[in-house]
Amino acid sequence: MSLAISGQKIVTTAGTEEALGNMPVNGPMMVKALTTNTGLIYLGKAADGTVSSSSGFVLAAAQSVEFNWVANLSSLLVDSAVNGEGVCWILLNV
Repeated sequence: MSLAISGQKIVTTAGTEEALGNMPVNGPMMVKALTTNTGLIYLGKAADGTVSSSSGFVLAAAQSVEFNWVANLSSLLVDSAVNGEGVCWILLNV
């Protein structure tokens, strides 16, 4: 079975967090806000299992963050300030 090494996640409804995906990563990865975004992206997972503008790591269009270790895409949530905007991601251990 071949796993994807990159992908995108679009948030359908702003203010409603969604999991980045559901796939084992078990290593480093980079997440980048899409260059076409007009609003902010919120990335992470708070203690209550959510992410929002008050608890997420904020990314503007084309900004990125690198994680040294992610177990599964589902451990990262993404939300957006604008409907239909999102992020792209790539695994760094391939």
